[in-house]
Amino acid sequence: MESELVSIGVATYNSAEFVLETLESIKCQTYPALELIVSDDCSTDGTLSLVEEWLSENKNRFTHTQLITVPANTGVSANCNRLTNAATSNWIKMIAGDDILLPDCIADNIDFIRKHPESQVVFSQVRLYRGVFKEESFVRTMPGNFPDNLMQKGYKAEDQFKLLLVSDRINYTPTYFYNKKAVVDVGGYDESFTRIEDYPMWLKLTRAGYKLSYFHKETVGYRMHNKALNNRDEQLLIKPQYFTLHKIRKQVAHPFLPWEMVASENFTYHVSKMFYRLGWNSESVGLKRFYHLLAYYANPFYYIYVAKKRLVKDGSKQYFYK
Repeated sequence: MESELVSIGVATYNSAEFVLETLESIKCQTYPALELIVSDDCSTDGTLSLVEEWLSENKNRFTHTQLITVPANTGVSANCNRLTNAATSNWIKMIAGDDILLPDCIADNIDFIRKHPESQVVFSQVRLYRGVFKEESFVRTMPGNFPDNLMQKGYKAEDQFKLLLVSDRINYTPTYFYNKKAVVDVGGYDESFTRIEDYPMWLKLTRAGYKLSYFHKETVGYRMHNKALNNRDEQLLIKPQYFTLHKIRKQVAHPFLPWEMVASENFTYHVSKMFYRLGWNSESVGLKRFYHLLAYYANPFYYIYVAKKRLVKDGSKQYFYK
């Protein structure tokens, strides 16, 4: 059987320290038919020259290569849109310029969609490493167990949408493998969200009827390091990213949630904002306990939510209380 072309999109921004390792992992894929697109979001650290040289030396490995550049930084969502729009194949594997694909990543994803042709958006397991991709730096695999909280066989896209409204249950985003048509159909990534691209996309896809699929196999290596936005400020009680996510949830999730869930979340947000402004933002045991006392035990809407969680057993709202 002739191999179907797959586009690999690499999103870079000041990735000079790691991007060559990312590119080498793509070159070493066991799957043969690959298109490689790199989209750089106005790096200032020499990423472009490294990528240009590598592409020149390794272009024969791919059916097509492309380097996309922009004159100013636009944010991760716009970068993802550029990669998606530039892809000429039906299937796309996106990866950040500091992570790696495991050798059989593309082959395993293609094998899955051939066995499950209804699947349009696919996830799998990701291996987490601290700093470098060496066995002694391995942290854990995520998810460790099959993620029944979102990927149960009986769940429809509508069910997944409701579950994701409650919280982003996908902590294995780097494994995301998707059909271009699905993302284009929902209007692409929302570029007004410059720092968080994934959670709004999961909601758009599931709301539009695209069920998220999953297979339990490691496909990607994720690097935990201080330069990555998601890994900064690990010792803080309230991460700066929390406030960005709350702002996004107000737009994409709150309009669909029961009132007491929105009220409870807003109550916790104001407690978090108070702690942040007062400088009470370390991971000390005392501050942690005080924060949880105010944000949850002193939160009147939390108790309404807990009560309804016990009462709601079926119907269209049951997924909000799982």
